[in-house]
Amino acid sequence: MSERIAFLGIGLMGRPMSEKLLEAGIALTAWNRTRAKAEALTPLGAIVAASPAEAVAGADIVITMLENGKVVDAVLFGSEGAGASLQPGALVIDMSSIDPPTARLHEERLRARGIGHLDAPVSGGTVGARQASLAIMAGGTMADFDRAKPIFALLGRATLVGPAGSGALAKLCNQAIVAITIGAVAEALLLAAAGGADPEAVRAALIGGFADSRILTLHGKHMLERNFLPGGRAVVQVKDQDNILAAARAAHLQLPLSERVTELYKNLVAQGYGECDHSALLLELERINAPARVGTSPDQLPPRS
Repeated sequence: MSERIAFLGIGLMGRPMSEKLLEAGIALTAWNRTRAKAEALTPLGAIVAASPAEAVAGADIVITMLENGKVVDAVLFGSEGAGASLQPGALVIDMSSIDPPTARLHEERLRARGIGHLDAPVSGGTVGARQASLAIMAGGTMADFDRAKPIFALLGRATLVGPAGSGALAKLCNQAIVAITIGAVAEALLLAAAGGADPEAVRAALIGGFADSRILTLHGKHMLERNFLPGGRAVVQVKDQDNILAAARAAHLQLPLSERVTELYKNLVAQGYGECDHSALLLELERINAPARVGTSPDQLPPRS
């Protein structure tokens, strides 16, 4: 590809994604608030920018992978000043997980200046990012989606799911399924342990059956190992849950399963486990059901928030 890319946000997801682009020979300028994270890409040929505005100056395509809609808004239109440095004809691909109204507002503001926009959040976690097997949910025009296809092909499998804001909405649908299923897997393993069965054997028995899922396979393994080091952080899951419920209210829907799992995640974060992987929802269920516990291994935890 001859187009120059600016990648804003070199975190848990942004780093392996930008590495895939650099390995494909793409000219890439990286920016991250913690500069050292962007500098880790220099051995692969990345140029490191001192600011978002510097990163996007002259870029044909800008990819954002930032924490939430407020951060994306600040970087593009607020104090960080990147939006003013975007050139007409550029394409902004926001791969952050943000709320649909913010995604639609960003598209409107950029389109008015002759700049394309896709909201294209991803699912698959850090494993999917490293393996270039991410599920990419894009909202926007077909023309912008076609332009982005060569980039998406280097990161995973992309689907255009509707107009602006639809990618963000699809990610909320994904997160609703993820959160509820994590809760179901945690409850099942806890029930097995408390009832006298071997939870590891129960998980093995369920794999391949109707209850199988990637969450049972991957997150269930983490729960049994009590490995709660972050892939997807619990505090980010709370942000997504709030956005799910806001989208439901806007659509005049009641989602009782999402409402309950949101309460559980907020309790988990309030206990100081916000930086843990979202599979640590097991810890909240164990707190409610003490002294019931899954597995005998010591907990692997990041520093408590």
